[in-house]
Amino acid sequence: MDIKDLLVFTTVAEEKNISKAAKSLSYVQSNVTMRIQQLEAELGTQLFERSGKGVTLTSSGELLHRYAEQILRLTNEATITVQSSAHTPIGPLKIGATESTAALRLPPLLSTYCTAYPDVDFILETHTTDVLTHLVLTRKLEGAFVAGSCEHPDLNSLLTQDEELVLVSRHPLPSLYSLNDMNLLAFSSGCAYRHTLEMLLTKEGVFPKRILEFGTIEAIIG
Repeated sequence: MDIKDLLVFTTVAEEKNISKAAKSLSYVQSNVTMRIQQLEAELGTQLFERSGKGVTLTSSGELLHRYAEQILRLTNEATITVQSSAHTPIGPLKIGATESTAALRLPPLLSTYCTAYPDVDFILETHTTDVLTHLVLTRKLEGAFVAGSCEHPDLNSLLTQDEELVLVSRHPLPSLYSLNDMNLLAFSSGCAYRHTLEMLLTKEGVFPKRILEFGTIEAIIG
C-alpha cells in the first residue's frame, strides 16, 4: 500500500464511481480498477460494494477511508513544510560554542537570528574546541563556534573574528617569567586558548606553579 493507492482509493470513495474517479485523476479506468483490486487483495478485505449506479464503501472501506484522509493530509503538510524550509529556516537547529564565545560574542547574534526566524527551535551547547569539533564531525551538532584554526578534510570553516589573547592578574606582571611563581587559572584541556598559551609558555621556558581548571570565564575572572 502506497500513497498513490490511497489517493486512488479516496478519490473513488468521494466520486462513488470508478469512471469519474479515473477522469478526475487523469487515469484510464482499467488502471483505477486494477489499483483498487490490488489494494483489496493486499488488505484481504472488500473495500467497495459494486452496483450498476457506482460503488459505495463497505465497513472496512469506511475504516480505511478515515486513515487514508489523515495520511494524505499529513503527507501534503510534510511536502509543503519541507519545500518551504528550503527558503525559510524552520525546525531544530543545534549548534555549539566555546563558553566564552557563548557568553560574550553570541547573545546579540542569536537574538537577531531568533527574531528573524521564530520557527527555528534553537539549541546551544557549550564545550571546549576539541569536543565541539568532534560533535560536528559525528553530526551531533550542525555547526560550532570554536577558537583557533580548524583544519579537517570533512569540515568547512569560516573566520568570524580575530581575538587577542591576554593574561589577567591581580598583580602587575613585569614579564611572562613572573608566571613561574604563580598559579595559572584556565579552561580544561581541549580549550584552544589554553593550548595556545601553553605552547607560548613552553617555547619561552615558562612553567607556572600550578594550572587550575575552571569551567566558565566568569569563574576565572572572579
